[in-house]
Amino acid sequence: MSSLASQIETLKIGTRGSPLALWQAHMVRDVLVAVHGLEESQVEIVVLKTSGDAIKGHLSEFGGKGLFTRELEEALLDGRIDLAVHSMKDVPTVGHEDLAIGAILPREDPRDAFIGGAARSLEDLPYGATVGSASIRRRAQLASFRPDIKFALLRGNVGTRLVKLARGDCDATFLAYAGLKRLGQKEVATKVIATDIMLPAPAQGAVGIECRKDAPLTVAAVGALDHFESRLAISCERAFLRALDGSCRTPIAALAEINDGILSFRGQVLSHDGTLDFKTDGTLTLVDPAKDLETATALGFELGEALRADIGERITWDASSEA
Repeated sequence: MSSLASQIETLKIGTRGSPLALWQAHMVRDVLVAVHGLEESQVEIVVLKTSGDAIKGHLSEFGGKGLFTRELEEALLDGRIDLAVHSMKDVPTVGHEDLAIGAILPREDPRDAFIGGAARSLEDLPYGATVGSASIRRRAQLASFRPDIKFALLRGNVGTRLVKLARGDCDATFLAYAGLKRLGQKEVATKVIATDIMLPAPAQGAVGIECRKDAPLTVAAVGALDHFESRLAISCERAFLRALDGSCRTPIAALAEINDGILSFRGQVLSHDGTLDFKTDGTLTLVDPAKDLETATALGFELGEALRADIGERITWDASSEA
């Protein structure tokens, strides 16, 4: 047992109750146990219901992203839990001043997965086909690519969506490929969509761990799990989103990738019907870990500000991002 582990009585991990959220929470527990030599009895998983879990319609109508994190953050602040595990694409870009994302875990594949009935790809969908999705980003991107497509609201976990697809509620749907892989269901994907066709949501495929800033033992335990390259990429994407005041009512996509010491960023903003499609990109040479996080964040923010100025009032901007 490490010296840190000997000082920890119990770490309570807060999570939503969906199959994917539970998988992520158990993964975090297993990594904490392995890295710090904790006993399994020292790490407890606490399941909390969030506002977003109860909503049947569009998230944008009820307040957006914070619906999946608000109750977890309240439990952190009042001490019912010590850390919260989030899908980072659900986390608002401006958080509570007493809380911090203490670690970003190694990012999984950020691409979208197409799940078709008879159709094996986007191109195979018949004219006028119906696609089930609650994501305004995916809907706008698909409308730009295939303006003939019709849409139906489709929410719920993987199993729920597959049942609705099988009974004919729609001809196809989309899910994050990362979630399918984590749940051991990647064979569900009919086709994984290239990012030049559908750029993913900012921070898609990334898991973050949030904790209180005034809890040094928890901060140290969580900080040891941080994957620096993933944090660089996610920080760049979230800064882009923040500069755009991205909300569940604005179709925004972003992806930062790191190869051979170069961070390459692509960002996109669309109108809801896909008829307006604005893109930006930039690169950054990584030279010093002590400075790279700041410069990566600055790159995302500056590109977001520049794109927003270029777009002007040609699309509707809303303040609160994509589900």
